[in-house]
Amino acid sequence: QVQLVESGGGLVQPGGSLRLSCAASGSISSRSTMGWYRQAPGKQRELVAAITSSGSTNYADSVKGRFTISRDNAKNTVYLQMNSLKPEDTAVYYCNLRYAVQYWGQGTLVTVSS
Repeated sequence: QVQLVESGGGLVQPGGSLRLSCAASGSISSRSTMGWYRQAPGKQRELVAAITSSGSTNYADSVKGRFTISRDNAKNTVYLQMNSLKPEDTAVYYCNLRYAVQYWGQGTLVTVSS
């Protein structure tokens, strides 16, 4: 079983920055892909960014140039650095880990508002 624990959400003004962290524990494959998804009220959950075990990344077009995903394999932790935040980035952000099966964190709320 895998557990994912997110942290770092909160309230930030437009143009501000936040850093999300997700620590994974349990039976984790070294070849797992980790990522961040988000779900805004009334919308479907969408991929924000993902990173493979070798460090390859992909981003949603809406966050390219503003968000950076990284991981520390020794700590089984994935990070999402979010800069130049916009009100439309407001959502619950979920950590995801997948290798054969996928696991989800409980979510952390990010609110971008003045």
